[in-house]
Amino acid sequence: MRLMHKLAIYSDDQQQHQTTVLVEQHAPMVKRIAYHLLARLPATVQLNDLVQSGMVGLLEAAQKFDISKGASFETYAGIRVRGAMLDDVRKDDWAPRSVHRNARRVSEAIKAVEGRTGRDASDQQVAEEMGVPLDEYYSYLQDSAGTRLFSYDEVTEADDSSLKLASSAASTPLDDVQQQAFKDSLAKAIETLPERERMVLALYYQEELNLKEIGSLLGVSESRVSQIHSQAALRLRTRLADWGNV
Repeated sequence: MRLMHKLAIYSDDQQQHQTTVLVEQHAPMVKRIAYHLLARLPATVQLNDLVQSGMVGLLEAAQKFDISKGASFETYAGIRVRGAMLDDVRKDDWAPRSVHRNARRVSEAIKAVEGRTGRDASDQQVAEEMGVPLDEYYSYLQDSAGTRLFSYDEVTEADDSSLKLASSAASTPLDDVQQQAFKDSLAKAIETLPERERMVLALYYQEELNLKEIGSLLGVSESRVSQIHSQAALRLRTRLADWGNV
């Protein structure tokens, strides 16, 4: 019994040491992700708050990581860290109702124009459909920018402040099938977006560039990149309507 007790203590110590090493090695990743997300969040969100919630996500990832699953720890931890940060941000729905209402109006206008023309709705066409000047339409996109956080791997809340993705916490084989089917549909929908919108999403989510860096590459302002990102998300919202109230 005494030997088994010692072995259990040794095993716990080994696990604790492995967790500590993983957290120390990947702590810089937390700050990098925090800076990346900060560019898409309202000014009320502080970097230190993101880092703090991200470190909690990193610790949980280190404790739960199972190398037998095949994924690298960095990939697994990156998803958990982003998810922890976004969960904390979404606990407080900062956006006023008018922002959500205007976002829905934009989505409805895009759907109406594309339904009539069979082509991607241009900025001018959407503004005309809404009966507002182009500058006002752009202000709607800018206002909704911080509510359009999403990624291919993260789950968003089931409200109208973000795209509604299928749950990644699948508990049955059917859930797994639905999750994969949604990801396939999302990938196909992204492929149908206008080239510039696809490029912004790829640079932001795959290359992990911030808005300023993307703007430099595309030769536009940081605010314009934010508008393009919002428009891409709202356009996806209309094209994934079959998945529920997105």
